[in-house]
Amino acid sequence: MSIAIKRLIAGGLLALAAALPLNALAGETLSRVVDFRVLKVGMSGSQPPMNTVNRDGALMGLDVDLARALASAMRVQLEIKRMPFGELMTALEEDKVDMVISGLAITPERTEMASFVGPYMVSGKSILTKDSVLSKISALEEANRDNLKLAALENSTSASFVSTVAPEASLVEIKEYSEGIAMLREGKVDAMVADMPICQLSVMRYPDAGFITLERPLTVEPIGIAVSKDDPQFLNLVQNYLDGYTKLGVMRKLHEKWFEDSSWIAALP
Repeated sequence: MSIAIKRLIAGGLLALAAALPLNALAGETLSRVVDFRVLKVGMSGSQPPMNTVNRDGALMGLDVDLARALASAMRVQLEIKRMPFGELMTALEEDKVDMVISGLAITPERTEMASFVGPYMVSGKSILTKDSVLSKISALEEANRDNLKLAALENSTSASFVSTVAPEASLVEIKEYSEGIAMLREGKVDAMVADMPICQLSVMRYPDAGFITLERPLTVEPIGIAVSKDDPQFLNLVQNYLDGYTKLGVMRKLHEKWFEDSSWIAALP
């Protein structure tokens, strides 16, 4: 996290933290965080620039910085529990994590499973491909052909999007984006459907692969923090911290760091 962002957090949210005692009317999740002085955050670690692993094996990304900031504001230790994206919501329901911060789109189906804080950014679906025709589509229905193979992250909104909008195409579910990128490079799939930042990053990161992506996203999706639906006090606390970050300009700085400045790509394996 940059010095400027740390100063923003130290200057404003420490005061906010003091004004919002953690043990006030604590629910189950909040009590767990207070008692053990640890905030457990579920994250895939495979969704750059939201979250990824650098060449030293450490996690980095916008989600990682946000998780650190929230733990700092709560005055507890941060424990990031990395797992496949498709397992994150189950881990939250089973209390294996206190929240999920992992480029998670807010959907009606997920809101049946959890409550959401945010959104802290807005994203949208795009296509990563080497096919010049696919790179010019304006709706996924145009890729609804039985001769196409489309990769998408398992249990993601991308996979649901493909199944719903392009049911004639073959959906190939992947555990991590790196798997889909490898399949696309090897010609095993025609395209990968993913959040637009992932597609844009892949074009920049692999300049010799012939990747191309859409100029505009196919959808608009709010990205939020998932917490237990059974602990409104914890939900309120996290929402207050996120509101504070937004008003202080922290979220804008994080967006600039991870989406406008590409220097961090050099740290990738």
